[in-house]
Amino acid sequence: MPTHASQSDIDKIWFTRCPVPTAGGLAHRHGWLAEAFAPYGLEVGVLQDAGPDLARHHFDHDLPGLFREGGNVPALAARAEGAPTRLIGLTWIEEWQSILVRPGSGIRGPQDLRGARVALPGWARTRAQSFPRAMALHGIKGALAQGGLTLDDVAFVEVAADISPSVGRDARDRRLSWPGLQELVRGEVDAVYAKGARAAEQAAELGLAVGVDLDAHPDPATRVNNGTPRPITVHERLLEERPELVTAFLAQTLRAADWAAANLDGVREILAGETRSGRAGVHTAYRDGFHRTLRPDLSPERLALLERQKNFLLLHGFLAADVDVHAWAAPEPLRQATERRAA
Repeated sequence: MPTHASQSDIDKIWFTRCPVPTAGGLAHRHGWLAEAFAPYGLEVGVLQDAGPDLARHHFDHDLPGLFREGGNVPALAARAEGAPTRLIGLTWIEEWQSILVRPGSGIRGPQDLRGARVALPGWARTRAQSFPRAMALHGIKGALAQGGLTLDDVAFVEVAADISPSVGRDARDRRLSWPGLQELVRGEVDAVYAKGARAAEQAAELGLAVGVDLDAHPDPATRVNNGTPRPITVHERLLEERPELVTAFLAQTLRAADWAAANLDGVREILAGETRSGRAGVHTAYRDGFHRTLRPDLSPERLALLERQKNFLLLHGFLAADVDVHAWAAPEPLRQATERRAA
């Protein structure tokens, strides 16, 4: 395999992440990604700053030199459609997941959802971009399961999902509304699945109540969703031609995770920008030592949780074909990066 830039026509590293806590995002904010690749003569481009022709690769991952750390729905959907990617890490970060209701609705727990009208975002242009629908469907399924109910015990109401760009320089800012919240306020639905800092911020602004706190359940399997677990993927061409670059990237994610574990206030400050929300939203959404869980791994436990999500997505039409999660995983770069950090 080539080990020098002159032996490969990959002339730039690209990085993309979702507006959530990611080790890669922290490493980028600290300048550590640029620092890691400078000795190889490679610049780091960020899809969040790119135009639409490049930003679309956040969803299809068809860009040599690309690392992606974000939701598993687009990652799995792209892989199911033949995207040349490999899974090089998984994180599990407890991220505020709730079923929101109107105050006084009488919905105070999972069992109260029986017969409720639940918001379900519409399909987007592609399966990968339909992650809001997948999140809502799996989130409500997890909530219902806590009360011994199933998807058949509620009535889904389709709501609009914003299809404006979510990645790239044309992306909408923090004014972007979580799907279903306005319908909930107007009384057109009774419950909305929501997650993350911006949704928590909006819920407070609108005076909504938490009907089901998904984070409160002891079984993490009830919280499997788009961001739990969250994959780090790489274009397989980069892994084949320049494996040392993949190891270098992962070493910086481990460095960022180590920094985060000892710097909660610093992490929260960065996340206010990463999540497009304010400090209050970050404090609500990310609690209970989340800053100590940013280290990626490919443990059997996390792979099993990702497989659970994959099976759900396949069953409900979010994947064009099955994905062999274990065959997708490439553990060697993370092993080498871990050894490098320990040296």
